Amino acid sequence: MLERETPRALEEALRSLDDQFAALPEFSAPAAGCLPDVLREVAARMGDNFPYFHPLYAGQMLKPPHPVARAAYALATWINPNNHALDGGRASSAMERETVAQLAAMFGWQDHLGHLTGGGTMANLEALWVAGLRHPGKKIVASAQSHYTHERISAVLRLPFAKVETDRCGRIDLNSLERLLAAGDIGCVVATLGTTATGSVDPLPEILQLQKRYGFRVHVDAAYGGYFTLADNLDQRTRAAYDCVSQADSIVVDPHKHGLQPYGCGAVLFRDPSVGTLYQHDSPATYFSSRQQHLGEISLECSRPGASAVALWATLRALPLVRGGEFAQGLNACRRAALDLYARLAADPRFLTPFPPQLDIVVWTPKNGSAQRIFDEAARRNLHLALARLPGFFFGRSEPELLCLRSVLMKPEHEQWIGRIWEILDQATNS
Repeated sequence: MLERETPRALEEALRSLDDQFAALPEFSAPAAGCLPDVLREVAARMGDNFPYFHPLYAGQMLKPPHPVARAAYALATWINPNNHALDGGRASSAMERETVAQLAAMFGWQDHLGHLTGGGTMANLEALWVAGLRHPGKKIVASAQSHYTHERISAVLRLPFAKVETDRCGRIDLNSLERLLAAGDIGCVVATLGTTATGSVDPLPEILQLQKRYGFRVHVDAAYGGYFTLADNLDQRTRAAYDCVSQADSIVVDPHKHGLQPYGCGAVLFRDPSVGTLYQHDSPATYFSSRQQHLGEISLECSRPGASAVALWATLRALPLVRGGEFAQGLNACRRAALDLYARLAADPRFLTPFPPQLDIVVWTPKNGSAQRIFDEAARRNLHLALARLPGFFFGRSEPELLCLRSVLMKPEHEQWIGRIWEILDQATNS
């Protein structure tokens, strides 16, 4: 079941790369005689995993990289570039700039500042660090359903933080937000476009209207849901949020989620390039090879894998970020799968469903019985779901929290597998 064309294509590309260094004196790297034995051991250990690559894995946010990304990442490791200073990664630094420009253009930005990161946590840290420097000492706020990283990052940056209540659809509650804004001590509002628990999309148009009155920065955490700006089957309210992302001050998106990249590959983008002055520092041993700006001069991270930039660049060559393109059609399929599963759940009297999926994440709970038991029974039948604790009021219940089942349908193949997924879920529920 594992894709096996990549090694053959990689071998041919490796020969081509080797030819480009033919002018160097002969040199042979030490042979790894133990390679076959060690790799067999690695394969044996890696078998102790859930089948993240298979459509029956519908649990956490794990999506297999595109074969082009796998091959390009591996090919780059023979050079092992470092995208800190240009000395360490000339070609891969140029490729990073090109890919970041394409990510920015996806959100409607031509002028921008940004770079790749190790993931969404580091990307969000940089965005909130900039917010803290622009509004010193002021509070960061995010919805109660936002990723826990925002509260932790605020603590690291020694910035005050507050959670905002949500509505019944898991989105930031605007009345609660405005009550907090009235105190005049908020420097940044985080709008989440795709919460990790439910895939909820905060009401960005209304948040931007409040920004005009209260003067805070708007940071869009689209680590999970950013690529859905290319989808053409979002509901009207969700579409409206994506249509005004370009008005935000900063954006985070993770190519290692819906962008078909190996971990770890995140990205932070700023609308105002002048925030680059906040990063200014000197490195007496690295920034001498070029008058061009080194990526390390606009990043809090120092050493960063150039292979991540190479893999993303290659993927975007194969799958451009355009509405209606092959990549966008994959997102549409993920959303259709979620709508299909939700419709089946909503029509079944055994289940409670809080609200239709805004992206491709579906949550539900049994009216009677145990979500944990269904989770375990489904796993025994090779259907792997996830569990989440969500507010009872999402489901119209009085309990503070309910243990719920959660399905992240982020593989386009899920659309064709919903019938099989439903069959197993039905068996697990009735067992």
